[in-house]
Amino acid sequence: MELSYWEKKSFIGVPDLAVIGSGIVGLNAAITFKNANPSAHVVVLERSWLPLGASTKNAGFACFGSPTELLSDFESMPSKNVLDTVRMRLTGLSKLRKRLGDETIGYIPCGGYEVFDTTTSFDACADKLSWLNKQLKEITASKETFITAHHIPKKMSMKGFSSCIASPLEGQIDTGKMMHSLLKFAQSLGVVVLNCSMVSAIEQLSSKVLIELDNKVSFKCANLILATNGFARKLFPDLPVSPARSQVLITSPVEQLKLNGVFHYEEGYFYFRNVGNRVLLGGGRHLDFEKEATDEFGITQKIQRKLDRLLRTKILPGKKYTIEHRWSGIMGLGKEKKPIIKKLSKNVVAAVRMGGMGVAIGTLVGDRKSTRLNSSHTDISRMPSSA
Repeated sequence: MELSYWEKKSFIGVPDLAVIGSGIVGLNAAITFKNANPSAHVVVLERSWLPLGASTKNAGFACFGSPTELLSDFESMPSKNVLDTVRMRLTGLSKLRKRLGDETIGYIPCGGYEVFDTTTSFDACADKLSWLNKQLKEITASKETFITAHHIPKKMSMKGFSSCIASPLEGQIDTGKMMHSLLKFAQSLGVVVLNCSMVSAIEQLSSKVLIELDNKVSFKCANLILATNGFARKLFPDLPVSPARSQVLITSPVEQLKLNGVFHYEEGYFYFRNVGNRVLLGGGRHLDFEKEATDEFGITQKIQRKLDRLLRTKILPGKKYTIEHRWSGIMGLGKEKKPIIKKLSKNVVAAVRMGGMGVAIGTLVGDRKSTRLNSSHTDISRMPSSA
C-alpha cells in the first residue's frame, strides 16, 4: 500500500522514537520520552484496534502480591531479586498514580487478602509470616506488611475459606479508565498512536532502524522500543519471554454484595475482587499449564468450569447472579520473575516480560527505557543494557 504525501509527513515521517505496543509500558515509554523532548516526533504502533495483550484485559489489581506468592519467589529466586521486584511494584504504582491521578485511574486502596481452605496450606504460610515481614520491612516501612485476618471470609459471606492473611498495600484499579486516560495523556503531548499497525520485520541499519508493517508500508526511525510483552518473540524469537494466557469472568450485579477488596487463592493462581457490586474472578492456568502457555486468546471449558464452581461454592454461595462476560488476556512470563529491559541492537531496546505485574511495574519499566534518550541525536547504544 502506498502512503500519501500527507500521511508520510504528518503521521509517520522519521520518528525520533517508535514504540511497538500501546499498552502500559509502551505508552509510558512514549510519554516519558516526549516529556523530556517536547519537539520530538514519537510514534506508537499497535497491531490491534485496542492495546492487545494484558493492558486492557487484566483484573485491575494494583499487583502488590500475596504472601504465598512472595514466599514461593524467595524459594526460587535470589532474595535480592525478589526484594527488587517488590520495590519496583511499589515505585511503579506510585509513578502511575502520580502521573494520572487516583480518580482518573479509579484507584481504591481497599487492601488485599489471601484466603486458604485448608489448615495445612495456611500453617505453611503463617509459620513464615514473621520472617517475610522482616524481609519487606525496609521496603514497605511497616513491621506488619501481612497480618492474619481470619474474620474476613465470614464477614464477606464467603464459604469454605477457613483462614485469611491481609495486607493494606494492595488495591483496585479501573483498567479501562486507566488505559483510556494513559492514551489520552500520550496524545495530548503529541504522541502519534497508529492502531491496526502490525509490525512484520525490524532491521537495524547503520544509524537508523527500518520498520516494516504487514501492509507493506515501511519507514525508518532513530530509536525503537519493543513493548509487546507476551508477544515479543514474534519479532525476536531468542528473547527469554513466554506467553501465558489468563482467563477471566465477571458477574451481573449481586444484591447486597459484601465482598470488598482484592483476593488471592492458591498462591495467586486464582484471583477475585469486587467491581462495584459485581464480582470478577480469574486465573486457573495452573490447571493446564501446557495449553495456557499460548499467545492465542480464548477460553476453555476446563478452566471456566473451575471458575464457575469456585464462584458458586466459595465466593458467592447462595447468591443469585449470572455470568455477563468471559475473556482472556496474554501475559509475558519467564524463568525469572523480573522484566527484561535490554538493548537488542544499536538502536533497539526491549521492555517486556512483565510477569503478570504490568499494572504495578509497567510505568516504571516504560520510564526506565526512555529517561536516557535525551534528544533525537541520542541513540540507544548509550543506554545501559539492563535495569
